[in-house]
Amino acid sequence: MDNLDTGILTLLRKNARAGYGDIGDVIGLSASAVKRRVDRLVADGVIRGFTIQVDPAVDGLGTEAYVELFCRGTVSPGDLRRMLGEIPEVVGAGTVSGSADAIVHMRSRDITSLEAAIERVRDAPNVDHTRSSIVLSKLIERARD
Repeated sequence: MDNLDTGILTLLRKNARAGYGDIGDVIGLSASAVKRRVDRLVADGVIRGFTIQVDPAVDGLGTEAYVELFCRGTVSPGDLRRMLGEIPEVVGAGTVSGSADAIVHMRSRDITSLEAAIERVRDAPNVDHTRSSIVLSKLIERARD
C-alpha cells in the first residue's frame, strides 16, 4: 500500500460508485491505472467487497440499543459468539474491559420486539444479567468497512 492506494480507498469509502476516471483525476492517475490498483487491492484482500448502506429504519429496524452483558463464571468469546449469533436482532458484539463481559449492539422494529430479543439474551446459559441503553438519537455514525 502506498499513498495512491490510500487515496483510492479514501475516495471509494466516500463513494463506492466513483468512476476510475474520476478517482484518477483526483489522485493523478489514468483510469486504467486506477482500475489495475483496485483489482490488486481486491485480489490482496484489502478491499473485501463493494456494498451499499441502507438506513435500518427502511428495513423496519428503527429501534436500537446497546446492551451490556454480564456472565456467571468464565465464558469464552467463542461461546458468546455462538450464543449471540443465534439472535437476529444482534447486529454487533464484542468483549470489553470493565465490569461487563461483552457489549451487544441490537436493532429491532420496536420496543416490544427489542425487549423480547433482550430476554433471549438473558435466558442464555451463563448470562447473569444485562444493562440496556436504548438509542434516542444518533449523533455521529461513520461507516468503516
